[in-house]
Parts: sequence; C-alpha cells; structure tokens
Amino acid sequence: MGWQAAVVGLGVAQFQQQGAAGKYNQAVQNRNAKIAEQEAEQIDKQLQTDLVRFDKQFQKLQGQTTTSIIKSGAELSGSGLRVMRYNAEQAELEKDIMEYNAKIGQARKFEEANFARIQGQMARQQSRMAQLQTITQTGTSLLSMQG
Repeated sequence: MGWQAAVVGLGVAQFQQQGAAGKYNQAVQNRNAKIAEQEAEQIDKQLQTDLVRFDKQFQKLQGQTTTSIIKSGAELSGSGLRVMRYNAEQAELEKDIMEYNAKIGQARKFEEANFARIQGQMARQQSRMAQLQTITQTGTSLLSMQG
C-alpha cells in the first residue's frame, strides 16, 4: 500500500504543478494582451498630439506664405491663392496619411492582443491535456501495481 500512496502523491503533485503552470502562462499572455491594447490607445493619443502640432506648423507656414506673397507686391489672388490652396490640400492629405498610419498601428496592436489571448488559452488547454495524461498514467501505474 505504501507504493500506491507514493504514486498517487506524485501524481497529485504533478497534476497541481501542471495546472499552476497553465494558469501562469495564460496570465502572462493576458498581461501581454493588455499591454498591446494600451499601446493601441497610446497610438491614438500620439496621433491627436501630432495632428495639433501639425496644424500649428501649417498655420505658421500659411502665415509665412501670405506674408511672402504680400511682400512681393502681389495680391492674394491668382498664383498666390493657388499656392495657398495647394498647401491646404497637401496638409489635408498629410493628415489623412497620419490618421491612416495610426489606424494601421492600432489594428496591429489589437491583433497582437488577440493573438496573445489565444496563446494564453492554448497554454491553459495544454496544461489541461498534461493533467489528463498525468491522471491516466497514475491510474495505469496503480493498476499495474495491483497485478
């Protein structure tokens, strides 16, 4: 009876360790997912900051352009107006590109978060499979000892 108790004790210990390892690995991956989601939020905050900075720089550029046109003696019509309109169109295009790149970065981070959660679930499932294998092996060992 002593050997049987030892086998059961070892089986229980291994079962508990496998469960703890699975929970730990899942917790690590869930933390990684949360970090990726926080990074996605940070990308959006950085975009907002960049857009404000860009708008300020653009307003400065438009002011300098207006000043240059007026200093040259030309009126704000014709070529001068076309230059300013072109600058505005380019500014909008640049802002669209900034927003697009930020959305792509966020999508990548959200995908990274989803993948981390999937890895965590897989780690937990693998530990459950290992636990099942431990139960089976322990039961097989007990049965072979009785024979």
